[in-house]
Amino acid sequence: MLCQSYSFALAYSQAHPERVLGVVLFAVTSTSRREVDWITEGIGAVFPEGWDALATFAERHGPYRRGTEQRLVEAYRQLLCADGPDADPALVDAAAEAWMTWEDEHIRIGTGALERSSPQTPADEQQRIERRAFARLVTHYWAHDGFVADWAVRWGAEPGSGLLGGMSRLAGIPGVLIHGRRDVSGPALTAWELHRAWPGSELVMIEDEGHGGPRMVEEWRAAMTRLVAQNA
Repeated sequence: MLCQSYSFALAYSQAHPERVLGVVLFAVTSTSRREVDWITEGIGAVFPEGWDALATFAERHGPYRRGTEQRLVEAYRQLLCADGPDADPALVDAAAEAWMTWEDEHIRIGTGALERSSPQTPADEQQRIERRAFARLVTHYWAHDGFVADWAVRWGAEPGSGLLGGMSRLAGIPGVLIHGRRDVSGPALTAWELHRAWPGSELVMIEDEGHGGPRMVEEWRAAMTRLVAQNA
């Protein structure tokens, strides 16, 4: 959920710009409806086998039907957050594994992983708990568009403009946005839009990496060092 944390960083910075000396974002996202729909459904055009398995599980075990207005991420949120006496823990764990297999599949381009991802059996109970928690958090936030769809309305932005609508709040605050061109999970468009709406920001595009990589880490380290030095 690393990329989601950067959406939180943007939200905090917009709410409290007076407390922020600088911002460095890595694998840039803003959790907009467009991004969520792409990463949970649209990207199925790139990974049709993996997405079909994800959708088929939801159709078999939940109310989801492809080709309708139902959102796949909402179907998984319901499966993963099932509670009460009628909840089936085994089904929750199976849904978590289906979701995590999809996560592993769509981020592999640009990370050096050439083989298709396949379902895993958690090594122990701790790993099962961690994977279930991750899947629950991701689907909960994504099903609600990160809770930031109307975030910037308070500052005069249009409803639904999300974090992009509040970028003017960061004018004058140094910012570095680091993104991999091969990040098919989070297309570079979002990083580009945020950069253009953020006066004084710097966009660093790594052409041969995807959703993370060694050069991106080096750029992150250099940007952090530079910002710390500027504020020492």
